[in-house]
Amino acid sequence: MDRPAKRATSADVARVAGVSRTTVSFVLNDKPGQTIPAETRRRVLEAARSLAYQPHSSARALAAGRSDIVLLSLPAMPIGAGISRFIEELATALAEHGLTLVTHLSGAQVRPLPAVCASVNASAVIGFEPFDADTARALHGAGAVFVFPFRTADADPMRSVGRLQAAYLIGRGHRRIGYAMPLSRGLRAMAEDRLDGAAEACAEAGIDAPVVASTDLEAATAARAVSEWTARSVTGVCAFNDETAIAVLAGMRTHGLAAPADLAVVGMDDIPTARLTVPPLTTFAFALADLSRRQAKAIVAGLAGGVPSAPLAAIAPRLVERASA
Repeated sequence: MDRPAKRATSADVARVAGVSRTTVSFVLNDKPGQTIPAETRRRVLEAARSLAYQPHSSARALAAGRSDIVLLSLPAMPIGAGISRFIEELATALAEHGLTLVTHLSGAQVRPLPAVCASVNASAVIGFEPFDADTARALHGAGAVFVFPFRTADADPMRSVGRLQAAYLIGRGHRRIGYAMPLSRGLRAMAEDRLDGAAEACAEAGIDAPVVASTDLEAATAARAVSEWTARSVTGVCAFNDETAIAVLAGMRTHGLAAPADLAVVGMDDIPTARLTVPPLTTFAFALADLSRRQAKAIVAGLAGGVPSAPLAAIAPRLVERASA
């Protein structure tokens, strides 16, 4: 088997162009304050293209004063369609600013976040949860210029999701609300935040707190949850996310029930399959492209020494009204 070609270096570019490595560095990094003849610049750029030269990340970081790596810290949880789509949108938005996204799942069995930050030479670290003071200090000590959570402790967009779901059902006349909790332990903290929001909406409407039943993505498990809700006169269900809502619809079919006549169901995320369920799923969703662009701008501002806002807390989910509720 042929060995892979050796990666081209700046010395190779300098040799082919017939200039010094310093000149190559000035041209490729577009260093200000240097007067490089147009012909020399052309030879360097042509040599770099012919050799498919790519500078090492450490060299780029040295030239820019920081790396182009943004480290995203995710809780140890299943990466469903909604979160996956958000990561894709954020990576795209960051790329427009010349930044590269790297993801890391936290948890007891993986490397500590500051160690990962140091190993990938991240300039910015962002997370779904607020960072405590010790973690923030450790991240800065590991080389991060900017440490930024999606939300602060006093601004929880997850709670607003549950509040909006329950308020929608209450507004359509439902007085006994259920909540579909995912069985996955990794999703439990986020789900409980959303449940708290649903409970707040119920309390404000003067009705009982939601009846909580757990399910995974199996029709049999969801059918047991549906049995519990119908036994307790629940008429509308807030599901943790669209996958959970689709499981609830499958559980209803097991009992010969249909939405919304027997049980209204509201999801969250507006994943592509939500419009294909029977009936099509009513859901809520963040405008992920807009959210990602705002997040990317906040990171760029932070890396430049500015004080960004928390964009996730500032964007409310929008209603996608279909036929399930």
